[in-house]
Amino acid sequence: MSTYIKPLEVRWSDLDPNFHLRHSVYYDFGAYVRVLFLGEHGLTPSFMVKHHFGPILFREECVFKKEIRMGDVITIDVQLLKTRPDFSRWSIQHNIRKNGDETAAILTVDGAWMDVLQRKLTIPPDTVKHVFENMPKAEHFMWDK
Repeated sequence: MSTYIKPLEVRWSDLDPNFHLRHSVYYDFGAYVRVLFLGEHGLTPSFMVKHHFGPILFREECVFKKEIRMGDVITIDVQLLKTRPDFSRWSIQHNIRKNGDETAAILTVDGAWMDVLQRKLTIPPDTVKHVFENMPKAEHFMWDK
């Protein structure tokens, strides 16, 4: 898959007192589109519950480039930035664009998979491997050790 891009809508409740997108909404948008991508490719919450694993985040960082205001047309993508060969740990990047291709923010998350019964990091089932192999890769994608 070469790209995965979703349109987003700015709601009144997403704005701060300066009438631009609140900082925390960028993180919500990232989580929303990651869950959409995983679910559309078979990694639904029910699949994860059945197989006793789920994603966890170690780090989440957003670099803000341009403010987003009510009425802006925004999109967000999903790109695999880095992963271990067994897909046990990974970094995903989201480019949030407004009004075409103007970069408004770059969101990066570092995460892993956790066995929810043992409460320990784990190597995920093969289904995860297939999903992550098909995730669009960032321009500077790299394999981690």
